[in-house]
Amino acid sequence: MVTSKIISNGILRALATILVIAAILYFLYEIQTVIVYLCISLILCLIANPLVQFLKNKLKFSNSLAATTTIIIFILLMVGFILLFVPLIISQANNLSLLDTDHLQQQFFATERSIESYFNIQHVDLNKVLKESKITTAFGFGYFTSFINSIMGFMADMGMGLVSVFFITFFFIKDQEDFKAGAKRILPDSNEDKILNSITKINHLLTRYFIGLLLQLTVVFILYLIVLMVFGNKNALVIAFLCAILNIIPYIGPIIGTILAAILTMISLIGSDFQSEILPTTIYVVIGFLLVQAIDNNISQPIISSKSVNSHPLEIFLVTLISGITFGIVGMVIAIPVFTMLKVILKEFFPDNKIVSVLTEKI
Repeated sequence: MVTSKIISNGILRALATILVIAAILYFLYEIQTVIVYLCISLILCLIANPLVQFLKNKLKFSNSLAATTTIIIFILLMVGFILLFVPLIISQANNLSLLDTDHLQQQFFATERSIESYFNIQHVDLNKVLKESKITTAFGFGYFTSFINSIMGFMADMGMGLVSVFFITFFFIKDQEDFKAGAKRILPDSNEDKILNSITKINHLLTRYFIGLLLQLTVVFILYLIVLMVFGNKNALVIAFLCAILNIIPYIGPIIGTILAAILTMISLIGSDFQSEILPTTIYVVIGFLLVQAIDNNISQPIISSKSVNSHPLEIFLVTLISGITFGIVGMVIAIPVFTMLKVILKEFFPDNKIVSVLTEKI
């Protein structure tokens, strides 16, 4: 017989469960930065595994030496990636030093008048609009110092993040066998096969994903390079490489890359006629990049999302969107690998759950 005491106890247990879940979710939200660091380190560890195994098996390196060598290689690659853009920065700085602002302003106004005349648009005095809206007065010294402080804060956070990721990755690589053994001891012996199967499947799927991603970036890089070389960009190789790397960021990266390519193209053409050279060339480059993105979105990305990690493109889009809202750009980058890992783990440990079986039917 159901009594009021049983009902009240059930309500209290339900409330307690809700509170515990809410507390756990709040705690995870508060430490989201640490979670992102752990996820990035785990992904780097998976990427580094072939190199680590080569160092340990072929060159007979110890765990510590193999981990140290791998981290040094990662750091050198990062430094090399940064140094790759030094010539581009110097070149663009030299171009900016040649900028004749008065001549450029006259060319801009001439183009503006031509557009207004062609489309029969009433002239808009931008200077008057800016003065009336008081936009220019809003950017005072306080905003400038705030902007500088935000940049310094971003650089400090980035430095702290890199140190944390490399530190965690070092121990993931060095002690990964100990971590696996510890996981086996924590979980019941009956789950040992499930753990090993999960690790094997995760390594297989993520290896396929990273190979597919590398292939996608290579195709995008070649197409970007062709577009930039066709229109005579002097720094075509570096710009194409940078824009291809930005494609790692789903959806937002290609947009940023196109805008960046347009800006760098305009800067590289400083000194030329704005109306007859700078503007048309920039428009052609943007159109070329949009065509490359159309090819990438309709061919490369669907192959990677549906074939390499066995997930539906809509599924990938929703996961990436949620990760971006929650963890920002870094969350968007690691969304697919982390989601794939979770799907494999859920399939191994909860194969009879209806929701899990639907989500993981292709794995």
